[in-house]
Amino acid sequence: MSTTTGPQTLTIRNCAVLRDGVTVSSQDIHVRDGVIAAFTETNTKSEPIAQEIDNVIDGSGLMAMPGLINGHTHAAMTMLRGAAEDVPVESWFNDHIWPIEVNVNENDVYLGATLACAEMIQAGVTSFADHYFHEDQTARAVAETGMRANLGMTFFSSQGEAGLAASVEFVERWHGEADGRITASLAPHATYTCTDDDLRAAADEARRLGVQVHIHAAESLDQTNDTIAERGITPIAMLAETGILDAGALIAHGCGIVESDLPLLAPVAHRTGVAHCPKTYMKLAINPLTPIRQLRDIGVAVGLGTDGPASCNSIDLFENMRLTALGQKYSHSDVTWLTTAQALEMAGPESARVINADVGRLTVGAKADIILVDLSGLHCQPLHDPMAALVYSARATDVHTTIVDGVPLMVDRELLTVDVERLTAAVQTRAPQLMDFDPNTSIQTY
Repeated sequence: MSTTTGPQTLTIRNCAVLRDGVTVSSQDIHVRDGVIAAFTETNTKSEPIAQEIDNVIDGSGLMAMPGLINGHTHAAMTMLRGAAEDVPVESWFNDHIWPIEVNVNENDVYLGATLACAEMIQAGVTSFADHYFHEDQTARAVAETGMRANLGMTFFSSQGEAGLAASVEFVERWHGEADGRITASLAPHATYTCTDDDLRAAADEARRLGVQVHIHAAESLDQTNDTIAERGITPIAMLAETGILDAGALIAHGCGIVESDLPLLAPVAHRTGVAHCPKTYMKLAINPLTPIRQLRDIGVAVGLGTDGPASCNSIDLFENMRLTALGQKYSHSDVTWLTTAQALEMAGPESARVINADVGRLTVGAKADIILVDLSGLHCQPLHDPMAALVYSARATDVHTTIVDGVPLMVDRELLTVDVERLTAAVQTRAPQLMDFDPNTSIQTY
């Protein structure tokens, strides 16, 4: 195991490159100071090749593509994977997850977040947006493992003034840290767990700090209808009235976004993103799915997310990319929507827009967040259409190499920044203790 040491000089030799929907074979990718310096045809004598380099990776038979971007997760909830299954969403929260989370301490978040980072590196995820408590420990895990992340310290209004204050302090402490790989957001939990006053204050602080607000809103149509019944407005209208949309919002889920919300979202489309996490919706029987087509039509970025591993069970963007494409075709009864190119765009540049990150494309001058995928497996053969293979056939285990900021975090399936044996032992020791919980106590009520 090694640790990250900052941007390095790197050349990936003789790979195929997927750039903006086009595959180019026999390419060398040259990385300098953490960014892509050049693409050259393999074996040509160019200046980048002549320079001394720190790392050379053989990309023969591999497909280079932008690292995948997870637009919404709760990374440390790997510690709760499989803790609540086959129960309705209200019971999932109130009878299982929120009572268990009373037991979750800072070390649990560190272990769970480190496990999540390792899993994401293995699955080709190079950036993620996280929303959880004890988020300093998630930041520690990100810094140590070499990933890129946008992190938010969750708060509830039930915490009083201390909740928002802690979320603000987290942004002030971590935004721009780890050589810029860590950015931060304000993170009020949801429209139904935070008061209007706290949402207004969060919007004001986000504008002051120059960051976005990451929040759960319109998670389901039932939630939207309940809010209309109680308040006379939708959750998205609440975000508009409290200034969250104006400040810039990362909206988790948005399955309950309705037609009347679109005129509220359209004027702020350039600073609003929605994270779509289909496996969680299907698993918890949340219907309908996020209205991706309508949101994209008004210019709102819609990216992919996994949600937390307690609901999604895995942190696998390939799986969620496939479910997104299939779910959209099925729900719209339209085989022309969503295309493989659009699905890949959602996993890369669209998710980058959602988390407000300048990543997601393989171009000269871009940050070198690159993955190499092996499409030689029988499940991908014959390779008539590489993009179709990536969306419909490829698996997370097909990821060969993961690079963030020009630094290899995994090569030939070997994790370079995580001590897997020690981590696994610590997780397996602690996880059973979390399940010794009092069902009559809870961090919140859904």
